[in-house]
Amino acid sequence: MEYVAQQIINALSFGAEYALLALGLAIVFSVMGLVNFAHGEVIAVGGYTMVAFAALVTANPLIIIVGAVAATALTSVALERVAFRPVRYADPTTGLLTAFGVSIVLQNLFLLFISPRPIAVTSLYFLDAPVMLFGVQISSLQIFESVTTVVVIIGLVLFLQRTTLGLAMRAASLDFEMVRLTGIRANRVFALAFLISGLLAGLACIFIMARRGSVDPHFGFNPVLKAFVACVVGGFGSLPGAVLGGFLLGAVEV
Repeated sequence: MEYVAQQIINALSFGAEYALLALGLAIVFSVMGLVNFAHGEVIAVGGYTMVAFAALVTANPLIIIVGAVAATALTSVALERVAFRPVRYADPTTGLLTAFGVSIVLQNLFLLFISPRPIAVTSLYFLDAPVMLFGVQISSLQIFESVTTVVVIIGLVLFLQRTTLGLAMRAASLDFEMVRLTGIRANRVFALAFLISGLLAGLACIFIMARRGSVDPHFGFNPVLKAFVACVVGGFGSLPGAVLGGFLLGAVEV
């Protein structure tokens, strides 16, 4: 029985991580119709930011976490402005190739200007503490992953249902031209989608770093590939589907 409970908790923690990543992909796709394969490199930016903060600024893990999330959010918004906004109304193939191009460019920048080797970060020690829960020993990381994902999903649902910009994003996923006719600026909706995607990438980066302990130029490739599978399973453009697909993939993997 203890073994079964342990595996269920493992499935929930892995599923929570994939759900965060899948949400980041799905929210951009629902508004822009773009599969952002550069999402993995945004996660890597968060990992390298943690390395830089730990080495140059402070060893305080909370400050490092805030810096990583801020870096991924700003990077995601910057990529929307520089790379994806010029091809917003182009053929979908053009957007897909742009995403691949951005991914390759960022990977090579990491290789050239940082290091091709993994760089360790040991500041997230508080996420690796053993915890006894109903007679089952788990890590604090699993608790943080599950709780954070539930809070993020609830917050995102409230944002999409209770705020003007949230309603605009939901409407844009159905009929973007109608949203523009209501007077809401297109740039604001797209930038907000990428901002939320970047914030989700930052949260996922923290949990991936806590589990792996190091970052390299290909740090985000495999997680985003699995998140892509989760989106396919749940249905691209469906945020509840992305969440369910992430948890299903976590259960299957465990």
